[in-house]
Amino acid sequence: MRKIVNFNRNWLFSKTAEIPADLPSGWEEISLPHTWNAVDGQDGGNDYWRGTAVYCKEFERPTLESGGRAVLEFLGAAMTADVYVNGQRLSHHEGGYSTFRVDITDALQEENLLCVAVDNSNNDQVYPQKADFTFYGGLYRSVNLILVPENHFELCRDGAPGIKVTPVVRERNAAVTVETWQNGEGSVTMTVAGMKKTVPSENGHAAAEFVIENVRLWNGIEDPYLYEAKAEYGGDEIRTGFGCRTIGFDPEKGFLLNGSVYPLRGVSRHQDRKGLGNAITIREHREDMEFIREIGANTVRLAHYQHAQEFYDLCDEYGIIAWAEIPYITQHMPNGRENTLSQMRELIAQCYNHPSIVCWGLSNEITASGPVSEDLLDNHRALNDLCHAMDKTRPTTMAHVFMLEQESELIPIADIGNYNLYFGWYLGELEQNDTFFDEYHRKYPNRVIGFSEYGADANPQYQSAHPEKGDYSESYQCVYHEHILKCIEARPYLWATHVWNLFDFAADGRDEGGKHGENQKGLVTFDRKLRKDAFYLYKAYWSKEPFVHLCGRRYADRTEEVTEIKVYSNRSEVTLLVDGKEVASGKGAKIYTFQVPITGEHTVEVRSGSLSDRITIRKAEKANPDYRMAGGEVVNWFDADKHDPTCFSIKDTLGALMRHPQTAAIVGRMMQAARASRGDVASAAAGNANLERMMAGMTLQSLLKQAGPAIKPEQIHALNAALQQIKK
Repeated sequence: MRKIVNFNRNWLFSKTAEIPADLPSGWEEISLPHTWNAVDGQDGGNDYWRGTAVYCKEFERPTLESGGRAVLEFLGAAMTADVYVNGQRLSHHEGGYSTFRVDITDALQEENLLCVAVDNSNNDQVYPQKADFTFYGGLYRSVNLILVPENHFELCRDGAPGIKVTPVVRERNAAVTVETWQNGEGSVTMTVAGMKKTVPSENGHAAAEFVIENVRLWNGIEDPYLYEAKAEYGGDEIRTGFGCRTIGFDPEKGFLLNGSVYPLRGVSRHQDRKGLGNAITIREHREDMEFIREIGANTVRLAHYQHAQEFYDLCDEYGIIAWAEIPYITQHMPNGRENTLSQMRELIAQCYNHPSIVCWGLSNEITASGPVSEDLLDNHRALNDLCHAMDKTRPTTMAHVFMLEQESELIPIADIGNYNLYFGWYLGELEQNDTFFDEYHRKYPNRVIGFSEYGADANPQYQSAHPEKGDYSESYQCVYHEHILKCIEARPYLWATHVWNLFDFAADGRDEGGKHGENQKGLVTFDRKLRKDAFYLYKAYWSKEPFVHLCGRRYADRTEEVTEIKVYSNRSEVTLLVDGKEVASGKGAKIYTFQVPITGEHTVEVRSGSLSDRITIRKAEKANPDYRMAGGEVVNWFDADKHDPTCFSIKDTLGALMRHPQTAAIVGRMMQAARASRGDVASAAAGNANLERMMAGMTLQSLLKQAGPAIKPEQIHALNAALQQIKK
């Protein structure tokens, strides 16, 4: 029988590329999961250590049945790994997010030394190499030793489970094809829904079809019912869960589940955690899933790489529709084509049985740092063909950067499309999100389109009575998402929408918004300890769990005479109390706003039936400096009284300024400094023709407001003074 031995304990670790001949001394003692970038990958500066490190572990020869095999299983080794047993290199694997296995039987001795060299250094062939997140190195998921009898199911082909289940639903029945791969001939016994069949193994492959009558469908969050398939061969046994469901994608209706319109509204997730990096356990996976369930989302985009099998299992269990993708992101590498294909092959082979997964993502913002080349197009065509060859039941998709032309020949390669839009944060106005999709849908009414990313960074320390884009305030994040939710509701043809992001995550190249090394677009903080106000906005729209939430609890000191009190709730009626007295009520909204005079310290409470929430606010004479970024004032940058309209100023459009040689030189230097603070992805986007066209019509003043602390107020005044010296 198969036996699995966990290998997570008693490892030695060192940042060295040398493989020791004997168990080394003086190395760090660690347990798995482990990453060497848990601290420096989250502290900003884009200087976290990337290189080769070695893990070593001693173990005794395991007891094997006659002819049995011993196979090491690595659930995640970032980014490339070489496996040595007793000094012999047995495997090389490229791709930090997928499972791979190594048969070590023939290298075993009575006492054994296992060494694994893991490398996350820069190269030009293994993805990812450029993206807005930290590429942690290490053995950050579990390692197991699998012991199997002589006749056993396949373990080493693309890290697959050895069993593949394809259900096809027809009316009230489901035809379920079960396939297995094994290391020899003989027969395989398969069991599905109480039905058992024994079929021959031919050339290492066996298949049988079962018909489940009156099938119970896997029906998303309403009823995520799972069946089990079991296969037995020569004393070896494997099992997998599966679900029976149909999926559809319509240019007007959006996503369909089991023949019914099922709008997919949800979030994206990065797997890392504050202080842990990507070295997380089932505990953290379950906690993340509880946040998804609490907010009421019915879909998750698992970005930008293959996630742990435990998390796909949780999606299956709770009915969360999942988008799965590989880390082909930001920068196309001509030498990386084989790696994109191998990572996609492993993703599909390992994740095929999950009913929660409805699409395979080919790439994300792949044109962000370069043009659409023929090699890039061919790479995507090859990926698309591979997906369709391996899986005829799911479509392919891509997430395009907002400045990719709608006419690009890259877009129709995948079956369904998506855009990542950040109008109202990185550039432009919120309304441009609406007009973008209206224009796209009008031009291409027969294409399926989704909203794959949108968001605004928010440091919950920062608060404002007059929030503006670029201030990184929790208040503006609410304004941003309030608008986007209305945009989405008015466009039911969007097949899926995913907030970027459910959680703050590490991006060591960032240094902005009062935090080092973090992307703060999450609705929940990096450590999962604080739900930002915008979290409750989505909960009001999506969740059926009754609640009321008062926004602005971190905005205690207020200078205004009359302050806005905002409530998010999915209740049809709420009542506001100030210092215990009812002052107002509201009906029939998700967002309730009230104007409340303040004179001293007040207790503000909202009630709806037995539900309540309470905050304390107080009248302050001066603005609390902790509520805004140091040097991050975004108002009153421009003194209109000193404006000479015959000369250039920051009130001119970027296009006009860049057409004049003198002003172009001044503005160019300023923009280069601003890009540097946003990390290498932002710097790589420089020179994108479509982005430059979008920005050309915006005033420099508007763009500067979105630069945040990268450009200080005194620099703005100096810039404007310099421009005012140049005649138009």
